[in-house]
Amino acid sequence: MNRVILIGRLTRDPEIRYSQGEQSTAVARYTLAVDRRFSRNNGTDQQSADFIGCVAFGRAGEFAERYLRKGTKIAVTGRIQTGSYTNRDGQKVYTADVVVEDHEFVESKNANSDNNAGGFAPIDRPSPSAAGDGFMNIPDGIDEELPFN
Repeated sequence: MNRVILIGRLTRDPEIRYSQGEQSTAVARYTLAVDRRFSRNNGTDQQSADFIGCVAFGRAGEFAERYLRKGTKIAVTGRIQTGSYTNRDGQKVYTADVVVEDHEFVESKNANSDNNAGGFAPIDRPSPSAAGDGFMNIPDGIDEELPFN
C-alpha cells in the first residue's frame, strides 16, 4: 500500500499551472516543511525538518490555489510517486513527490495569521458576522435548519 500522511507548513505560496486542452486541469506544486525529531548520542532531542515536494491535481489543485499560502499549516494525505529525467548535463536525476489526494487545515485562521502566513479565507466569500461572544449570529426565522453551507 502506498499511503502518505504529512503535517507541515508551506515554505512558499503554491505554484499553479493549468494543463492545456479542452478541459484544463489545475496543477499545484508546493513544498511542505515537516518536523523531524531525533535523539543525539547525549540523549537530547534535536529537531530538524524535511522539505517534501507535493503536487495536487484538479480540485485539490484549485483548493491550493485559492486557500493555501506560505506558512499555512496543513495535513496532507496522498501517495509517493517516483520518476526520473535526464538533465542538461546528461545525468539521470531521480525524483520523488507526494501526489496529494486530500489536504486540510490543521490550525485556525487566527493561529495561522499569528504566524504571519496571510490567512486562508477565500477572497470572494464574505466571512460570517460574529456576535461579541465569538459565535455566528443565527438569522431569525430558522427553526430547525442549521446555518451551515
